[in-house]
Order: sequence, then C-alpha cells, then structure tokens
Amino acid sequence: MSGSADILLASAIAIAILMFSMWLLSLILKNASIVDIVWGLGFVVVAWVTHSVADGNEARGWLLTLLTTAWGLRLASYLAWRNIGHGEDFRYKAMRKHYGAKFPLVSLFTVFILQGVLMWLVSLPVQLGQVSANPSIGLLGILGVVFFVVGLFFETVGDIQLARFKANTANAGKVMQSGLWKYTRHPNYFGDACVWWGLALIAAEAEIGVVGILGAVVMSILLRRVSGVTLLEKSLKKRKEGYSDYVARTSAFIPRPPKKI
Repeated sequence: MSGSADILLASAIAIAILMFSMWLLSLILKNASIVDIVWGLGFVVVAWVTHSVADGNEARGWLLTLLTTAWGLRLASYLAWRNIGHGEDFRYKAMRKHYGAKFPLVSLFTVFILQGVLMWLVSLPVQLGQVSANPSIGLLGILGVVFFVVGLFFETVGDIQLARFKANTANAGKVMQSGLWKYTRHPNYFGDACVWWGLALIAAEAEIGVVGILGAVVMSILLRRVSGVTLLEKSLKKRKEGYSDYVARTSAFIPRPPKKI
C-alpha cells in the first residue's frame, strides 16, 4: 500500500515537471500568462497521479479525482477562452518591464515555482484523501459534495454572467452588479473556496485526509487576502466608475442581500 509520503512525493515530482515545462514554453511564447491556464490543469494532473499511486478507498479516490478533474478542466478552459489571443496579462508585462533581461529567471521562481508550491499545498485534500482504505464515504463526504456543487455553480454561473456583461459594448466601463454579482462582488472566488472546502470535507473522512483541510485554508487565504479579492479590487476601484458604491452595499465574498445605501 502506498503511504502518504509516497503520494506527496509523486505529486511534487509531477508538479515540478509540469511547471518547469510550462516555464520553458513561456520563454518560447514570450508570454508568462500561460501559468494561469496551467493552474487548473495542474490539479487535474495531481488528482490522476495520486489516483494511479494510491490504493485507498476506491469510491473516495474516484470521487476526489473526478470532482477535481471537473473543476480543473472548467477553470482551465474558461481561462484559455478568455486569455488566448489577447497577449500577456498586464501583471506579467509589468514584471517583464521591471526586471528586464532578468525576467525569465525571476519568472521561474516567483511565478512558476511559487504557483507549483501553492498547487501542492492546496491539493493536499485530493492527495491525502486517497490514502486511507477506510472508512467509506459518509455524511461528512456527502456534505463535501454539496459544498463542491454549490461552489462549482457559483463560479461557473458567475463567469458566464460576467462574460455576457462584458460582451455588451454598452456596458464598457460599468460595474457588473446583477445576477450572482448582486449578492457577492466575487461569486467566482467564493465558488472556488466552496469547491476546496468541499474536497477537504470529503478527504477528512480518510483519517490522515483531515490534514487536507490545510489546502482549503491556503486557497481561502489566497482568494480572500492575496491574489484574489484584495489584488483585483485595487485596480477595479481605479478603473470602474461607481465601484466604491458597489463595494459599500455588496458583500466582498460570502453572498448576502445587498445593503440599502
């Protein structure tokens, strides 16, 4: 039986190979933005590598693998549709300008390796949840599936609503504040958090899988305080007229009815 150490090592090696390969590709394309698409695909790779190595509870293993695959492929395909053909993201353009000739090496460590490490941490429930043979899926696992479905709904519908809003030229410069965006300023980020708490709950029934909760915590911090809400809203407040009023009445993360101003 493959232990947790074997699984963690196999996932780390797979992530290292993937991210180093994508870094080389980014040098050829002169576009570091591909890392955003690879983010979702990386979790799919981890799920299947783990599934091929682990011999824990079969039902839980398949559940974690298939749910992670659905989430990762949806995210990667959406970002590919949104980003391909639009050049490098402004964040990486700014880094490229700042570091000049040093950017390729800097991007290896601060973009690709860093995201690889975060990917390994966040995916802990997918990895460790497949280690233990017992117990089988119970009430906690069912609750996890509910969290996952709610999360996937919020991020999928939120992304579709935003894409349709942006496609209408009459909305240029305006703030999206209808549909799910009426109840939370970031339904896609809230959805991501729910997805990973759902996977963590499923994994928590697998003894050592409870350690996977760390992955959900890391993802929540990233979404709420680091690369998600905080970073995005700094630019939105500058670029979007009326965004401050939207902030005043709309929840930043957890959906709730808007406040009356």
